[in-house]
Amino acid sequence: MTAEYTNWREILRDKTIGVGLTGSFCTMRRVLAKLRELKTLPGVELIPILSENVQNLDSKFGRAVEWREELADMGAAAPLLSIPAAEPIGPTACLDVMLLAPCTGNSMAKLALGITDGPVLMAAKAHLRNQKPLLIALATNDALGANAKNLGALLNVKNVYFVPLGQDDPLKKPASLIFDAEVLLPALAAAACGKQLQPVLREY
Repeated sequence: MTAEYTNWREILRDKTIGVGLTGSFCTMRRVLAKLRELKTLPGVELIPILSENVQNLDSKFGRAVEWREELADMGAAAPLLSIPAAEPIGPTACLDVMLLAPCTGNSMAKLALGITDGPVLMAAKAHLRNQKPLLIALATNDALGANAKNLGALLNVKNVYFVPLGQDDPLKKPASLIFDAEVLLPALAAAACGKQLQPVLREY
């Protein structure tokens, strides 16, 4: 870990942080645990933005209502649930940094292609128009396959950063990459400072 971001608590205090949650449900509890830790910092305000799948789908990893209950329990703001609700993030410039976590391959592909057909993607577009940092915590089975071109494109976009990531099961899922939850908050601090936490690729 880059030494200066071991003080992520100091960097992230008093920040207003947008959190776009998309439907990588198997990683949702890891993200929520880190958000709960983040919310303990003085002055931190969390603004959740939920994709339609997170709003509506139940899975073996949890029910849609549980995600909202956990966000409310940790003291996050009422979630933004629609494109019209997310669009004012642009003109109000209300976020210091935005975290897209977990980010599916589907959401990453749309972001790379400029598609804004849901609240999370609209929030990301609106935030980036203000030239402020967006951090992506990617979790997808096709990052080194069909989605590799989109990952490469976003790695080269100004103000877009990634939580360091690695192959979670290279033998059974050779194209799969998943973010390293242990460095999510240091990566967020680095992004808030306009830096990419290094190394980007990690071994599990």
